[in-house]
Amino acid sequence: MQLNFKKDVLPHLVGIAIFYAIVVVYFAPVVLQDQVIMQGDILKWEGSAKEAIDYRAATGEEALWTNSVFGGMPAYFVSLEFAGDITTGLLSIITLGLPHPVNSLFLGMVSMYVLMLTFRVRPAFAIIASVAFAMSSYNLLSLAAGHNAKIWGICLIPMILLGIHLAFQKKRLLGAGVLALGLLLQLKFNHIQITYYTLIISVIYLIVRLVFDWKKEGVKQLGKTIVFLVLGAVLAVGGNIGRIATAMEYAPYSTRGNATLESASGGLDKDYAFSWSNGKLETLTFLVPNFYGGGSSTPLGKNTASEKALRNNGLEPAQINGFLQGAPTYWGDQPFTGGPIYGGVILVFLAFIGIWAAPKESLYTFGAIIVLSLMLSWGKNLSWFNYLLFDILPGYNKFRAVSMALGMTLFAIPALGAISLERLYKSKDFKVLYIAGASIGGLLILLAIGAGIFRFEGAADADLPEWLISALREDRKAMLSASAWRSFALVSASFALIYFAMKNRISDLILGLGIFALVTIDLWSINKQYLNDSSFQGNPSRAYFAETPADQEIAKDQSYFRVLDLTESLTATGKSSYRFHSLGGYHGAKMRRYQDLLDNRLSFELNDFVKKAQEGNFDFEGIQTINMMNTKYLIAGTAANSVFENPEANGPAWVPSKIVSIKSNQEEMDELGRIDTKTEATVNTTEFGEVSAGNGKITHTSYAPNELKYHAEMDQGGLVVFSEIYYPIGWKATIDGEEAEILRTDYLLRGLIIPEGTHEIVFKFEPKSYTATKTPMIIFQYLIVLSLVAGVFFTIKDKNERG
Repeated sequence: MQLNFKKDVLPHLVGIAIFYAIVVVYFAPVVLQDQVIMQGDILKWEGSAKEAIDYRAATGEEALWTNSVFGGMPAYFVSLEFAGDITTGLLSIITLGLPHPVNSLFLGMVSMYVLMLTFRVRPAFAIIASVAFAMSSYNLLSLAAGHNAKIWGICLIPMILLGIHLAFQKKRLLGAGVLALGLLLQLKFNHIQITYYTLIISVIYLIVRLVFDWKKEGVKQLGKTIVFLVLGAVLAVGGNIGRIATAMEYAPYSTRGNATLESASGGLDKDYAFSWSNGKLETLTFLVPNFYGGGSSTPLGKNTASEKALRNNGLEPAQINGFLQGAPTYWGDQPFTGGPIYGGVILVFLAFIGIWAAPKESLYTFGAIIVLSLMLSWGKNLSWFNYLLFDILPGYNKFRAVSMALGMTLFAIPALGAISLERLYKSKDFKVLYIAGASIGGLLILLAIGAGIFRFEGAADADLPEWLISALREDRKAMLSASAWRSFALVSASFALIYFAMKNRISDLILGLGIFALVTIDLWSINKQYLNDSSFQGNPSRAYFAETPADQEIAKDQSYFRVLDLTESLTATGKSSYRFHSLGGYHGAKMRRYQDLLDNRLSFELNDFVKKAQEGNFDFEGIQTINMMNTKYLIAGTAANSVFENPEANGPAWVPSKIVSIKSNQEEMDELGRIDTKTEATVNTTEFGEVSAGNGKITHTSYAPNELKYHAEMDQGGLVVFSEIYYPIGWKATIDGEEAEILRTDYLLRGLIIPEGTHEIVFKFEPKSYTATKTPMIIFQYLIVLSLVAGVFFTIKDKNERG
């Protein structure tokens, strides 16, 4: 097979160069100046992961458990690496050395480009779809927030569908290899919700292909294709078996698993799961980005209605400027939002053309993805549909932020748009162009002229005076109208380009370049409002985790303890986790029993303690469950004198003099509100049998994330309580080298029956989900590379044989 460089190679090199240049230019501070995106969630994660990262650097081993967050939990989802894992190296190669996380956008563009080529879209049009897909505001807003795993999951969707599509084009081995690689990488980033949506996309594609191909191809050929795809998926799962095994092991014990308290339900609560539901009308941000006022905090300029109202009511210039810099312009249904969900009005226009121009298979595939993903994103705003799915779809009740389904929409719209533009250009069907142009253009004119029909009432208005609310509504109306006129201008320009190209006045290359320029300028200008030069910093963690006098005061104590920072939310930040073992932290899947304790005991104790402390009464005896978590220090500020040592902390381990027998989790939780946790301990006798109290002393002697050691001197054998979170899998305890059963006591702590005398106690965490899967996982990864190389080889060989 002889290649024509100008025709067969150059366009693709140009496309890759364009994608690379877009990432380099937009993220120049990251790529060229060694800065990072100021990502709030990543900073919080860094605090939670610090212990695991430091332990890896110091020992070369993995901290499979961490005590830095929520009193202790498996480190699987916090920070976990596997020796010999080649996925990081693969990503560096195929993203041409671009830094994380912006390399995800480059790979997303390249994957979308190749996918569009396999749908017989010419390179110029495929570039448009690729840029629109990767550079959507949803992706950029997610990067700004620090949702890196989500962006990686979304950007790998085209590669996964590419593999499936190639297999159905009779390139089965190559398709299986590409699918395996794409799914391998997506599973690496462990965003199960995006993988779930990817499965939905794949199922829709498969159903459409089976409906259209079963007569033409026959059951045998289709069955062979599906077998190859299944093998590819198996390889991808095998290449992540360690991550999957640890995740599956932990899931039942996390907040995403079954309920523990008998009065609670499993999975996530509906109100929590659907709190971020996209409004039905909010879907119009796909056409008009500022339809709902942009983000929850949007700058307003001078001479706006709000600025005039503030000035007329006598506010100081500094107050006026402060309000205008972060005005509450958003008036949609969600609690708050960083900005509008927007992928380019031109692509929506092109996708709309597809209703008449696109091949039926493509229209049904991508059209179904668009419609279904929008319905899923509406969440509680389409409750009859989404609540039913929440109850019946396997695993669906483990997810939250259903607006995340818009990632599917923003994949399908540019894909359908590029395919539709290709078919329209070939067919020269002006009637379709006129219908689509009149429909989308007419709607935009109506929105621009008739913006006043909306009420523009937002949740943030409740705290504002009426005169300012009226001004804000005027500004929201002006934003909608101006944004609609802007979108109309973009659609009109793209309409003109398509018209002249179909009239043969300009070439397809000029058409592609023109629409590419319009789409790039459109998305660039919207995205720069939310992720711009101010979003980059040299080392934000240095300032965020800067050591305070309070930290220095606590660091003087070299014993083993936990801290509780009263200045931060127990579950929303990771600052105290950065240096200390903390009762708080930041993680999306806490242990279920810890969440139960937080909801039913910790939060009430903490509120009561703070209220009394403000009156000068430090009631350390009244925080029994906080004491049993070995919380030695409470932090009330950054100054050294804002650290309060808790004299009532139970310590690392103790011997209770009384055992309170209970028979249910709810009964045990209730007892925690009544007992003195130093002298009494609860044990569920239906699970662990009758337990006797002992007498003696126990001392903590050594700490590592995966191993704790104690010295016990028991005058009378009996139960010893350890201020460590009980986790039934992976932890083993030995008493003088002999394995002993770990009991659960005080709802979520560990207990051991220690006999009379002097003993050495060791807890070790060695979960088989990690230790037994490390080697097979790496073997599967190399098999994926081999299958991909073999697929490329045999595909080229087949083309050469066919001339």
